[in-house]
Amino acid sequence: MTPVVGRKATGLVAATFTPLTPEGEINLSEIRPYVDYLLKQQGVFLMFAMLNVFTDKALLATWHTLMCLHRLEQVIVHVGCMSLKDSQELARHAAEIGADGISVISPSFFKPATADALRMFLQEVAAAAPAMPFYYYHIPAVTGVNLRSRDVLEGIANQIPSFQGLKFSGSDLMDFGQCVSYSPSHWSLLYGIDEQLLGALAMGANGAVGSTYNYLGSSVNRLMSAFDKGDIPKARTIQFQVQDILCYAINLGFDLAVNKQLMSEVSGLALGPPRLPLLPCPHPKALSIAQRLQQILGEQ
Repeated sequence: MTPVVGRKATGLVAATFTPLTPEGEINLSEIRPYVDYLLKQQGVFLMFAMLNVFTDKALLATWHTLMCLHRLEQVIVHVGCMSLKDSQELARHAAEIGADGISVISPSFFKPATADALRMFLQEVAAAAPAMPFYYYHIPAVTGVNLRSRDVLEGIANQIPSFQGLKFSGSDLMDFGQCVSYSPSHWSLLYGIDEQLLGALAMGANGAVGSTYNYLGSSVNRLMSAFDKGDIPKARTIQFQVQDILCYAINLGFDLAVNKQLMSEVSGLALGPPRLPLLPCPHPKALSIAQRLQQILGEQ
């Protein structure tokens, strides 16, 4: 099979939240203003978790239609599920609606014991949409799968001709650096720990994917621009500001539910609550973090 050569994913990519009604149903009407807000970003990484195949398809179709209309840079769709068949179905759907790529996380209930087993799972998902650029999504803190990404990448292009890169959401910069060293030039190495992006850029990251880039995107774009120009002191200053914001949030208790509510506070979007087992964030907590964010960024 001829290898797929897609447009290389670079720059800053916002990992989106799923808009929900107060009753926990998907809120498709909120996606248009969400897209408008994200026009300041370079791309969108669609991460649908805790939903189901039917709702994921509806969300993806709505996102993609609006983003094509607004000419956003790139739409990379996460299609990983606990079920291989569900992952394959979402991969086929992403191909049908014309997404720019698909990404797959490791299963985390029945976990792969070896890098070989994980590659086999990824291969089966990729085969359902063989023309789609394919990315492995490494996030051990969530999956509990602590296999080294460098081991997963070994020979992966032979099994998955459409393989285009890695979203690395781990704190092990040595493992990440080894992935960069191993990767051919047409792969994208995207980093996913927002508070230490600058270190990953120094290791050779091509870009970044993160949920905080929904509301910190403009600042982090300046960080990346400063790094590209060799202005390390400016890039470091912005990275420290991001760290200060996240340290403040972590001290108050920061999880996905808080992050989503913070996005609502900063953007004015009605993104709604999380779904159980995540608990809604108390409004005063999100407001306090939003105020601290505005205070720190106002010092730029």
